[in-house]
Amino acid sequence: MQEIIVDLSIDKEEWLRIYRGEANIVYAISRDGRSIQFPAAILSKYVTHHGIEGSFVISINDAGKFQSIIKL
Repeated sequence: MQEIIVDLSIDKEEWLRIYRGEANIVYAISRDGRSIQFPAAILSKYVTHHGIEGSFVISINDAGKFQSIIKL
């Protein structure tokens, strides 16, 4: 299993696009410089009135499939 750390700042307007179904993938650069993409739905429990802000650890299995996400 791998852990990838990303720092995210998604304002409420951007998140509304995701909520409406206009977008469903988040693209980010990990702290170690890797370009990653993942389903926006995995962030839903971290949404506030301001959007999403913070650092997250995304765990993926050896096949590259999502396992879990934790806010640091």
